[in-house]
Amino acid sequence: LSMLEMVINGVSTRKVGKIVEELCGKSVSKSFVSNLTKKLDPIVKEWLNRPLNVTYYPYIYADAMYIKVREDNKVVSKAVYIVVGVNKQNKREIIGMEISHVESKDAWLKVFENLKSRGLQSPKLLISDAHAGLKASVPEAFIGTSWQRCTFHLKKDLIEKMPKKNVKEIKHEMNLIYETVDPDVARKRKDQFIEKYEDKHPKVCRCLEDGFEDSIQYMSEPTNYHVHLRTTNNLERINQEVRRREQVIRIFPNTQSAVRLIGAVLMDVDENLDLKRRYLPKKKISN
Repeated sequence: LSMLEMVINGVSTRKVGKIVEELCGKSVSKSFVSNLTKKLDPIVKEWLNRPLNVTYYPYIYADAMYIKVREDNKVVSKAVYIVVGVNKQNKREIIGMEISHVESKDAWLKVFENLKSRGLQSPKLLISDAHAGLKASVPEAFIGTSWQRCTFHLKKDLIEKMPKKNVKEIKHEMNLIYETVDPDVARKRKDQFIEKYEDKHPKVCRCLEDGFEDSIQYMSEPTNYHVHLRTTNNLERINQEVRRREQVIRIFPNTQSAVRLIGAVLMDVDENLDLKRRYLPKKKISN
């Protein structure tokens, strides 16, 4: 159990063998530790396929990250899809993880269909970055679900298109657009921003106009939820935890080993999510 715990927490199989030898005086090979971790397979599989029909998840966050895997004597990149849901008790759960060759509409549809087969109902809001395949899959997978474009990613896209000169002033005015709980006020500020900068910075204004309505969907929800629903920051932190442990391995020997380790890591992270308090406030405050 201690050896499994070390692997899940990012200690390489080679180092695990050395630690066991130093503590217990017995030699443990790298292959022995690798074979031992296979005992995690049924545990991870059961967790990844647990039913989702016992509660409703009004808000879900979705994102993908890339890892390297050996396949047919080559090293290839594969996408790891991670989905987090906020349940009726306003607490987060990691509700899905899959690994596929590339991030695409078909791949995201498969992820969402798998979640639905486990009992997931259409959420009120799905929060993600603006990946075209993910965005296109939402209306097909979930009836009546609004897509919330992560405001952090939109602002990042806008900043990349801004000139270096006077960027501080432009960024300040851009941020003012979202410093309100009223979508009509946000629209008015957006129109004023575009009117002021359209001639000088057309690319910035076009990007803002294209992504704006999708980026203020969270404003239809209770005001004290806004800060949590407008970005995918909480999911990014989970991705960082996976990345921290994945970097020890660098290249997974096969896809199953990636499912095993990343699944075990996510189980560990999930167990500690929102232990002390709810992710969203208990009382809903109306707009």
